[in-house]
Amino acid sequence: MEKREYVKVEDNTDLARDMNSGAVVNVNTSAFENAKRRSLDAQRQRDEIRDATREINSLKCEMHEIKDMLKTLIDR
Repeated sequence: MEKREYVKVEDNTDLARDMNSGAVVNVNTSAFENAKRRSLDAQRQRDEIRDATREINSLKCEMHEIKDMLKTLIDR
């Protein structure tokens, strides 16, 4: 495994240049962990909204079925 050599980016303590690839990388691990947590929280929230939407749509379908049954009963 090749050893990474980093050089600090001027005027930004969170960034460093990887001398092997030339890429600028964020070396602030706590910021990275916070970003990952925010991303997971956002995904969890999207999943909850999607699940709630499915449940609402299911309830709407059931209400239409009940309404149709009631109409049928009333029409008899």
